[in-house]
Amino acid sequence: MKKNKVLNYIEEVLKNMPTDWLKLTTHRLDIYDEQLAKTQFLEQFANLFEENNSNTSALSALPTAFDYIRLGHPLSSILEWTIAHLNDLKPENVISFSSRTIPVLAVLRKNLFENKNTQITYTGELPGYFDPETLRHVYGYNFELKQVETAKEISEFDGSTVFISQQDKFDKADLGSKIDFFINIHPHLGSILLVNGERNESYVSEIQHVRRRETIAMTPANSFSALQQLTGKPSSHQEKSNVETNKVLVLDSIKKVTGTNTNALLGSSGLSVQYAIMMGLIDDALTKHRGKAIKIIVPPNCYGGTNDQARRVAACIDNVEVVDLLVDGDNDMVQSTNLVLDRVAKEDAVPYIIAEIPTNPRVEVPDLKKLRDVLSKERKTATGEIAIDPVFILDQTFCPNVKFLAEDGIFSTIKTISYVSGSKFPSGGKCTAGYCVANEEAEALLEKIEKHLVLCDNEATNLQVEILAEQLPSMNQRIKDAYKNTREFVNFIRETLPAAKINFVSKKLAKEGFTPSVFSLDLPTKGDNDEEREAYKRASNQKLIDMMISEIPNESKYCVSYGQLKGCYWTIPATSTQGTTKEDDKDYIARVSVSPDLDLELHKKVFSKFVEQM
Repeated sequence: MKKNKVLNYIEEVLKNMPTDWLKLTTHRLDIYDEQLAKTQFLEQFANLFEENNSNTSALSALPTAFDYIRLGHPLSSILEWTIAHLNDLKPENVISFSSRTIPVLAVLRKNLFENKNTQITYTGELPGYFDPETLRHVYGYNFELKQVETAKEISEFDGSTVFISQQDKFDKADLGSKIDFFINIHPHLGSILLVNGERNESYVSEIQHVRRRETIAMTPANSFSALQQLTGKPSSHQEKSNVETNKVLVLDSIKKVTGTNTNALLGSSGLSVQYAIMMGLIDDALTKHRGKAIKIIVPPNCYGGTNDQARRVAACIDNVEVVDLLVDGDNDMVQSTNLVLDRVAKEDAVPYIIAEIPTNPRVEVPDLKKLRDVLSKERKTATGEIAIDPVFILDQTFCPNVKFLAEDGIFSTIKTISYVSGSKFPSGGKCTAGYCVANEEAEALLEKIEKHLVLCDNEATNLQVEILAEQLPSMNQRIKDAYKNTREFVNFIRETLPAAKINFVSKKLAKEGFTPSVFSLDLPTKGDNDEEREAYKRASNQKLIDMMISEIPNESKYCVSYGQLKGCYWTIPATSTQGTTKEDDKDYIARVSVSPDLDLELHKKVFSKFVEQM
């Protein structure tokens, strides 16, 4: 009876749901409370279920679910809620993934730190992309594999038992007492992980964090298909011919944009791609530089996902360590890079250096010729031998149109891999898929990176590739138009509030091709001491953002994103993208990203009103 009530309600929800649930990577940013984002949506959804209210207006009024679609979104949250009800579990104990491998890795990661044994049981054959040897050798995970005919054959085990079920339906799971984690793998849609029993509830938040940093939740389209299946409706999959055509279009577009000759790798998100880069390079170093320390050199205040992921990888692998690269404020990226690489060379370690150009949130571009010279400089170890050359991993999400890696590009002579988050300009905010390219010097590394993209099942979905095929051809024009709006808005703020400190690219840099459409804003402050001045500035930032969002709700949003097709996005990175950054390294300034299509005059008008109230 309960099952029918749940599925009948879900059927009505699918008929009446807002179209944005399927089409956006972010949802209801005007109703956004970050502290409640993991619970607020489902609590209010459960109330609608109790009232049997599936009206579009009621569903549209639900607040934001999680963040982007990495940690979750309305449809993945509803899918998890539904499966939880069908299996008498708490909704938080059901976690959806676009990847079919990462849920297993999430349990293995937790058990690595707990020093706990893991038994992975499965029926039939393990999927071809599941590579036990690499998971042990590169990732450092320990586990036993055991094939069984049915879940009933699973025996007692001193540790965690994972059961992998490969079937076409997400339905009631066979949760015996001996199973700790039930993972239902669907051949096309992704996977669902069920956390069984109170004894395993401490895993939930850490599994969710793996999903946030190394992969994404099941995509909106696939979550919709899974929910349709549960309610007995047929779900469709794209024709293979379209997929292949779309992929060729995307790869050709990326070659034109980047000026590179190698085929790009496409991942389910920017962080999925970055994770494959990180693990692929570590795999390469373990083979070519056996026994040597691996140093991941990363700015401590860069985008929180990048920073956090690097530290999470280092925490799992004995000979991998994160080294801070100071790039913002009073620190010069070129000098910092030189100092750090000299130190790593002395230790005869393997240097992998990650940097954003322009930097986030202060939108600074280093002297690229000097940076190239520092990266290509021959160094010596403490014993006088030639040190290992660095691999430069460049996050160029803010300027995907700059041809850093082209044959005549500034970094053409240095081993460089560049990657971009596709939720920004490549897709215009329509999907999260990301991509990476390599120059000729680093081309050989792509094979290892692809190996880990496949192992983690983090490749872009068919629909993501289709969206990129639609959006990439117009990307460079959108970048130009958005930059023009941004420059005009920045000039207006400078005239209206000269005391504000604005971080944006100079006109000279813009002529060189750096035309981001994001700037950071340090509002003027007052107070008798540093503490008071900082508090006043933070309050002013928030007041400005609140005013913009409340007075221009159709265009101004509270979001960390960038490169959307319409509107204007506001955030304070220290409370969002830098959420996992050390407190001393956080930057409490406002970051504004402007699109090619917005009512700029209205934004100027509201900003003037804010200045009058200061």
